[in-house]
Amino acid sequence: MGAGDEPPRMVHHSGGDTVEDAAQTCLSVVERIEEAAVVERTVLHEVLSAVLAKGHVLLEDVPGTGKTVTARVLAEALGLEFTRIQFTPDLLPADVTGSNVYNEHEGAFEFAPGPIFANVVLADEINRAPPKTQSALLEAMEEGQVSVDGTTHELPDPFVVVATQNPIEQEGTFRLPEAQRDRFSVKTSLGYPSVDGEMELLDRRAQRRTLAPSVEPVIEEATVRELQDLGEDVSVRVPVRRYIVDIARETRADERSEVGVSPRGVQRVFEAARASAVLAGRDYVVPDDVKRLAVATMAHRVVLSTNATVEGTEAADIVRDALDRVEVPAVSPDAPDSEAGTDESAAESPEQSAETTPATEQATNGHEEPSGDVSTDASAPDSTTTDGDTEPDGSDDDLF
Repeated sequence: MGAGDEPPRMVHHSGGDTVEDAAQTCLSVVERIEEAAVVERTVLHEVLSAVLAKGHVLLEDVPGTGKTVTARVLAEALGLEFTRIQFTPDLLPADVTGSNVYNEHEGAFEFAPGPIFANVVLADEINRAPPKTQSALLEAMEEGQVSVDGTTHELPDPFVVVATQNPIEQEGTFRLPEAQRDRFSVKTSLGYPSVDGEMELLDRRAQRRTLAPSVEPVIEEATVRELQDLGEDVSVRVPVRRYIVDIARETRADERSEVGVSPRGVQRVFEAARASAVLAGRDYVVPDDVKRLAVATMAHRVVLSTNATVEGTEAADIVRDALDRVEVPAVSPDAPDSEAGTDESAAESPEQSAETTPATEQATNGHEEPSGDVSTDASAPDSTTTDGDTEPDGSDDDLF
């Protein structure tokens, strides 16, 4: 679908449209973003999965790789209101949430909303603000509301925080606490573009007279909510739920981790996998959805032990090793199953009598480098197919 084509009209699929229509709509959004930003589709898949899962995104990368542009054109393509908050050491919580201001004409205090009252909020260099200001985001990210002087104010719906931080420069920064990192559905990075990508950047700059690129909306706010609601109806069978739980428990059992993936993290992975299925045009989740997002949704929740930190181990290595150790369930969408499609509590239920096959290859996870024993191209994250996975037409490879 070209940039000038009219995107498919999205309504809730109970009204007649299908997840295939949703996938095409998301593909139109991706193509519109690519008109302004040079970003790998694996990264856009992770970011859109977080948006459709009603989650938040943490972008960690060096300066100048396009984090701010990506967040802004994402909001523009989705037809959402966008604000940017530059986090600094002297930023106060009221500078984020807003405060009560005295109105001389009315003779009363009125609430003046802060910049957090937008659909997509870019928290730029979030680790430069003191912990008190960082914590002001916690209630907003988890509850979709802020409290000022004892009064609760609802945030817009949808509400997505895209936070950025620089992993290299640590002087004058405050490390994000584990509790706050755990509230991000996805943590990813853009990386440097290829030679062709940088040449394309220069070609685009030569063709416009403005410093920052922008795009026209593909959809509107109501459509984003419909896409998010569609994910709630995606079926996740019991073997796949158990697969998510087993991977998380493996990260906790690993001697290199002090803290593994939390129960809250398990739910975020569950939600992101359902969103990934929507992006693939499916109304059910397959293990590849979990494997594809495993590093992006789990690694930032793992706290390394002291020895692992000294040895240079990365949290992503622990997640990849967990993927290698856990058997991949064989899933057929037509097989009978008594599970309810979206009951998250069933993830803790005993494993049903489902035939499983050992994973023959480690899944790639977006732009992350795979471990040394797997010869898989990171630019084609789903080029390997796990035995037993059923992947119908409209798979991830077709769209992303």
